[in-house]
Amino acid sequence: IAVHCHNDMGLAVANTLAGIEGGAVEAHVTVNGLGERAGNASLEEVAVSLKVLYGVETGIRFNEIYNTSRLVSLITGIAIPVNKPIVGENAFSHESGIHTHGVIASPETYEPINPEFVGARRRLVAGKHAGVHGISAQLEEMGYRPSEEELKQILKIVKDIGDKGKKITDAELASIAESVMGYGVGEKDRVELEELLVVTGLNTTPTATIKVRWGEQAWRGAEFGVGPIDASMKAVGKLLGDLVKIRLESFRLEAITGGTDALAEVTVRVSDEEGRSVTAKGFSEDIVLAGVYAILNGANRLLQIKKAVK
Repeated sequence: IAVHCHNDMGLAVANTLAGIEGGAVEAHVTVNGLGERAGNASLEEVAVSLKVLYGVETGIRFNEIYNTSRLVSLITGIAIPVNKPIVGENAFSHESGIHTHGVIASPETYEPINPEFVGARRRLVAGKHAGVHGISAQLEEMGYRPSEEELKQILKIVKDIGDKGKKITDAELASIAESVMGYGVGEKDRVELEELLVVTGLNTTPTATIKVRWGEQAWRGAEFGVGPIDASMKAVGKLLGDLVKIRLESFRLEAITGGTDALAEVTVRVSDEEGRSVTAKGFSEDIVLAGVYAILNGANRLLQIKKAVK
């Protein structure tokens, strides 16, 4: 006796298991539940349920399930729903603060199986529900060790983005961490922005007045430009002239979130008088501030390289 179920009412897996309980010795399943109309019983869900819930051996190599699911999706062009059990992107993803803390301390609290069992990996997702423990664990896994104050700043940016409905990828979290942490430059050796005043408008020459601090020293200066960002970049370059002469090679602005209050990400490439070139990023809801943060982060990286060479 074989059981062949379709998923028109979302019961294909349940009915397949019920059929096996009733005496069926063969189950018809498909990878990712692909099939006519609403699909068939999902191979990964049926197989894992038989193994974990019933102790039934099927001969399946469970550690290949996740990769197989991805391969079938790639070949067929049919995306895997993010909330699909076992193989969905969210199946082993955890965002909310207390929830994430629980997963770190005791995974079985929220996960019925170990993600590695099916060839997947646990993901701690940064978003509006993210907490200190989750963000700290994610950063540590990526090799970042922010101070308590830096961790608070990173968490604030993550929550600001999350409040606008976006989750942060690992790459974006790394960029945010590097931006806040000064790309590995110690707090005492880091050039930091203390003040920024920009004046711009119709029939007005854009002007930027900036104050930066480096250790015990502080500098203030002003510059004109063709726009507020240009004026700010020139002001920063002028103030840092004694420390490192920087040249802006490229400037790219992107909105991470939508709306007029979108969080802006600025990516710059800057070089020094020796020809050393680095890429850096800055984040802010103010695009001028995002640009200044990016330039300062680039300058800090160049200072770090300069110090290492000496």
